[in-house]
Amino acid sequence: MSQIPSGGPSHPATPSAEANPATAPADGAAIREAAREGFLEERRSALIYAQLCHIETEPRLMRMFERLGAAAQEQATFWERRMRDAGAEVPSEVPIGLRATIVLWLARRSSVRAVRGLLSVLKVRGLVVYTTSPPTGHGPVTHSTQIGQRHKMGGGNLRAAVFGINDGLVSNASLIFGMAGAAVGSETLLLVGIAGLLAGAFSMAAGEYVSVRSQREVFEYQIGLERAELEEYPEAEAQELAIIYEAKGVPPADAKRLADTLIADPERALDTLAREELGLNPDELGSPWGAAISSFVAFAAGALIPLVPFLLVEGATAFRAAVISAAAALFAVGALLSLFTGRSALLSGARMLAIGAAAGIATYAIGSLLGAPALP
Repeated sequence: MSQIPSGGPSHPATPSAEANPATAPADGAAIREAAREGFLEERRSALIYAQLCHIETEPRLMRMFERLGAAAQEQATFWERRMRDAGAEVPSEVPIGLRATIVLWLARRSSVRAVRGLLSVLKVRGLVVYTTSPPTGHGPVTHSTQIGQRHKMGGGNLRAAVFGINDGLVSNASLIFGMAGAAVGSETLLLVGIAGLLAGAFSMAAGEYVSVRSQREVFEYQIGLERAELEEYPEAEAQELAIIYEAKGVPPADAKRLADTLIADPERALDTLAREELGLNPDELGSPWGAAISSFVAFAAGALIPLVPFLLVEGATAFRAAVISAAAALFAVGALLSLFTGRSALLSGARMLAIGAAAGIATYAIGSLLGAPALP
């Protein structure tokens, strides 16, 4: 969404499609269709911003949505003129759309912050203000080198791997213990454990692939729109960026200067617009296949821990070894998580052990109720 002026020295000039042969539509039908799409998109954006102004309760954020809504309405006016010039009929009413209606309904019953991920798909600007510290928490951003620094979180990949291992460990251990409670044979427990490992690992991998692929599709779509708008209306994009910085607590003069500096570098501007306007972090978007494989390996590694004893020995000895290995691994995973929480490794490990033990005892008890009384 770009702010397209109707005229005046304080607004960026808007090149017409006819003035840019490289991007001009080839015929009148294409001009009318492009103008119609632009008009509908910006009118819907203006309607969404108007609703967000009523939903949001913080004055600085209400003001931000109000100003962004005004920019969207001005953009819609530009496309309306383009449609009339091309001889196209301008819709008298523009519905906000079912998707936007649902998202706004959720925002009213929770908060704008809670549905910011859904709002980003609707191309709502300024959502980054909900993911950064409030203005009173840190000094305001006053230099371009500070952009993006507060978005960086260390250890993201390691944390994901640790949780993947924990998921596989708790899931497969609980499955094996439940079947052991039902007093099935060691060979059956081995097969059940292998099935649980493969089913869980493939499920996690499929989920990660879909998740990352969807994130990339959203990013690619949004960044494509930003790239086109940045090429045509860099001054307008700078104005929108300044609005968002002001909402984050940056003084107006500094916000304008910072936005102008960033927009002057197209590549950096595109990255900044993705972060600041759309709330997207390009650094967090990896390969869908890479994410799927990593998730598969992490889950399988955790699920293998309680399964190994049944590959080496049989009967009650294998079960006792599985319990001990699972307990040790749970404590180790909990202690490792203390690296991210800053809490005591001993307490974190004990808590994870208690949670895993509760799951194992519950499934074993259920298995005992449904099966035979003793492990062969």
